[in-house]
Amino acid sequence: MALTFDPFREMDRMTARLLSGAGGAAAASSWMPMDLYRSGDHYVVHVDLPGIDPGSIDLGIDAGTLTIQAERTIGGGDQRQWIAQERPAGRYMRQLSLGNDVDLDRIEASYEHGVLTLTIPVAERAKPRKIEVQHGGGGQSQIGTGQGSSESESATATAGSTS
Repeated sequence: MALTFDPFREMDRMTARLLSGAGGAAAASSWMPMDLYRSGDHYVVHVDLPGIDPGSIDLGIDAGTLTIQAERTIGGGDQRQWIAQERPAGRYMRQLSLGNDVDLDRIEASYEHGVLTLTIPVAERAKPRKIEVQHGGGGQSQIGTGQGSSESESATATAGSTS
């Protein structure tokens, strides 16, 4: 298999790296693509980290900011004469601001098939809940907040408070 060197293609690639701030935040985030979604009472983050040694993954939380760091090395020493080298190597970092509505003490992480998965539970204080309303008729009603409420519950509470 013969690979030919195209100086124009190489110049385009070098220019793109310079303009995108290679080695900075733009390169790290483009090399560490992620998906983030909420599933029930958890947020789930999937970060693509192909070819990473799991021992090089470093996760930390400071002041509500989750920092993901990973390193990818290309072995072989100085004896190689590269014909093409397009796979990124180096130390990469990505940060996510978590906010106050998550349980920082119960975050779980796993790494399988080149994908880092973080499961971030929603804090109890941020989950939908019901609030009891007491009124003069001696009975109690519940007003639902969040997903579990229905219009009939709210109507009962409103009707009971006007008597």
